[in-house]
Amino acid sequence: MSKINPQNERIKRDYLRFLKEARGKSEATLDAIRKALARFEDYTGARDFKTFRREQAIAFKERLAETNGCRSGEALSHSTQTSTLTALKEFFTWLAWQPGFKSKIHVPDIEYFSPSNRDIATAKAPKLRDFPSLEQVRAVIAAMPTETVIDRRNRALVTFAILTGIRDRALASLCLRHVDMSKAPPLVRQEPDRVATKFAKSINTFFFPLGDDLTEIVREWIDELRTIHLFAPNDPVFPKTKVGQGQDMGFQAFGIEAQHWCDASPVRAIFRQAFERAGLPYFPPHSFRHTLGHLMQKTCRTPEQIKAWSQNLGHENIATTLTSYGKIDPHRQGDVIGAISLEPEVPDADLRAKLRALIA
Repeated sequence: MSKINPQNERIKRDYLRFLKEARGKSEATLDAIRKALARFEDYTGARDFKTFRREQAIAFKERLAETNGCRSGEALSHSTQTSTLTALKEFFTWLAWQPGFKSKIHVPDIEYFSPSNRDIATAKAPKLRDFPSLEQVRAVIAAMPTETVIDRRNRALVTFAILTGIRDRALASLCLRHVDMSKAPPLVRQEPDRVATKFAKSINTFFFPLGDDLTEIVREWIDELRTIHLFAPNDPVFPKTKVGQGQDMGFQAFGIEAQHWCDASPVRAIFRQAFERAGLPYFPPHSFRHTLGHLMQKTCRTPEQIKAWSQNLGHENIATTLTSYGKIDPHRQGDVIGAISLEPEVPDADLRAKLRALIA
């Protein structure tokens, strides 16, 4: 944004503080709102918010539909457009009741930020997510080097992600005391007081049964942290890279240090590098949850197993797992339909009752 309006900056600061302290919004939500406000100010040239009129909202919606994303280079998705307009609508609704703005902003004009019903429906429509197969993940892990401590950390991180399915922000904030390798299978206690879990939920995650070789990679890494690097229980499982000045006066990596990453961006960078090394398209950390969700459909044989698998992903209801991470690829859908017999084996009444109880 080329211009900055001091008055607007003060108003935005007050609004974000209100959302954080009074509404309890997360930092990720605040970042999305900052981005929405920045898009609007970029369009208006940072004009004072007191000058808001419905014509601005209408024209901004048109501009937003023509805007390309910085990363993809493609038109912004309907979900991004809808969330941006919703954030602006909520901001101006709040602003219209603030001292000095009540007589400046015509409240009905704010409604012109509303996206069309079609755009809302398109934004909410379930989307088919790409995710790697377990074989592809194994190929990525096998291609990762192990010469340096940073290499071993990175390999353990990708392995840990597929064994647990925990989110990238949780990975970045995990401490050694949260991982109990003495249990069979090993247990990860995602305690929200220290681990950045979604909705601050407490989640107990056991390693998924994907192979002892993968578990051994994580075990060796944790042993290295404790016995060689002398990490304490509250030190990170996946520590920051220690950076210093090399002989050429440039910055370079000098191993690891017992500090957590500030956010999950280094985790995503490690994933990107790992997939590129293996000659595969990049899949973000969250895609591993889709991999595990589809594995549940193929491997679980009883309602109890389905429930345990779903709970291991942090879901209270298996319907969440099935709808969020269990959507069948169209090609796979055809295979499943083609394999269905006209005379299927009907499950007994007790099994049907258990399934209904799990989904309810």
